Amino acid sequence: MPALTLSHVTKQFGHATNQVTVLEDINFSATAGEVSLVLGPSGSGKSTFLTIAGGIQTPTTGQVQVQDQSLGQLTTKARDALRLNKIGFILQAYNLVPYLTVQDQFSLVDRVKPQGNLSAADLSALLDQLGIGQLTQQFPAELSGGQTQRVAIARALYQNPDIILADEPTAALDSARVAVVGQLLHDLAKQHHKAIVVVTHDLRLRDFADRIYQIMDGQMTVA
Repeated sequence: MPALTLSHVTKQFGHATNQVTVLEDINFSATAGEVSLVLGPSGSGKSTFLTIAGGIQTPTTGQVQVQDQSLGQLTTKARDALRLNKIGFILQAYNLVPYLTVQDQFSLVDRVKPQGNLSAADLSALLDQLGIGQLTQQFPAELSGGQTQRVAIARALYQNPDIILADEPTAALDSARVAVVGQLLHDLAKQHHKAIVVVTHDLRLRDFADRIYQIMDGQMTVA
C-alpha cells in the first residue's frame, strides 16, 4: 500500500471569470523506501501540490489518502494529529522560532510531540551529518541562509515521521551540501523505510531520486 496517494486532485482559486486552476487532475503515489522528486519551475503548482499532499490545504476535487486514511473524511482535530505523527514538512519558509536557540527548536518539538522523536544520540548524529552540530546554541538570526535551511531539515526529521514532504530543501545550499542532503534523504528512505517527496527546480537532486515527475502549468507527468 502506498504511504501517500493523490487521486484526481484538482485545486482552483477564485470564482467565475476570476477562477484559476492551479492543479488539474493530479494522480500521484509515494511509497515507503523511495524518494519521489517533483520538478517544475516557479509558479507551476509544486508548493500547492505539496501542501495538499500534507493536508495543509484541501483540494477542490479529488482525494488525498495517507496510508489507509482519507484526509477528507477526518475531522480537523484528527487531521492535525495525523500530520503531527505521520508527516514531516521541510518548507521554504523555514519557520524557526526567532527567540529560540537551535537546540531549543527541538525542545519545542518535544513539547508538541512528546513521543516518537529521535533519541538525543540520533539527533546529535543528524546535526553532525548536516554540518550544524556546532550551532546548537545559536539563534536563527545568527545563522546563514544555508545553515537555517539545514536546521529546518533537521527539525523536520527529528519528529521521525513516516512521510517527509520537502519544498525546495536545497535552494540555499552549495553543491557539496546538496549532495549531503540528497544522500541523507536517500538513506532515510532506504534504511528507515520513509516515503520522501521533494518538490524542487534543483536538478542536482535527480541522482538521489527513485521516481521523477514533472509539474508544468498544474499538470503532472512522469519525467
